[in-house]
Amino acid sequence: MRTPTPRRPGPRPGVPEAGRAATPDLPVWYAAYGSNLRRARLGLYLSGGRLPGSTRVHPGCRDARPPAADLPVLLPGALYFARRSRVWGGGMAFLDPAAAGELPARAYLLTYGQLLDIAAQEMHRTPGDGPAPDPLPDLATAYRDGRLRLGPGRYETLLCAGTLDGHPVLTLTAPGGSATAELGAPTAVYCRAIAAGLAESHGWPAERAAAYLSSRPGATGHWTAEALLAAIRG
Repeated sequence: MRTPTPRRPGPRPGVPEAGRAATPDLPVWYAAYGSNLRRARLGLYLSGGRLPGSTRVHPGCRDARPPAADLPVLLPGALYFARRSRVWGGGMAFLDPAAAGELPARAYLLTYGQLLDIAAQEMHRTPGDGPAPDPLPDLATAYRDGRLRLGPGRYETLLCAGTLDGHPVLTLTAPGGSATAELGAPTAVYCRAIAAGLAESHGWPAERAAAYLSSRPGATGHWTAEALLAAIRG
């Protein structure tokens, strides 16, 4: 099947009028650029389950419905690897929106409530634990400034990259950028998962994925394109 041409988000939404709060069922595009490029991997965050080879069990979202749609997109910024993943054992993928270039991602049409529950699981929390935010985090700040801090954690900065088909395009990253991050090399199994997602969503062959991932900050100096290609294929 032919892979659709990646789309670029349009301008960010206008700031909603005062008093119009975001609702859990607001349709949003969640733009994934790491292991969630794979639809099956995202499914663990939505409906719950355990990643093969891992001891971590995802509790799932309170609304476990699958995405209404998904499509390949290009986001402004660049990918880098930093910190250390408890699941994958090496550097994690982050988006630096201030860096030059474009980043391949996969946009899933979810609800704002589902996206917040994914963010909670990224921080190893169970969705719904603790007092519920009332009202929900206000998207007006993300629409106006392009970002919203949900918390201090590694995937608690919400970015708004623009709109597609009338819905905001949102993603999660770390609060800083690649220049100040504690860079860390990704593991072969993590790169294999990202490469599989790039093949699924963008139709990239393994050679292109290996060249791309090995050139990212954190991976550079640890992985060559040739070594990473062998690891992805292995």
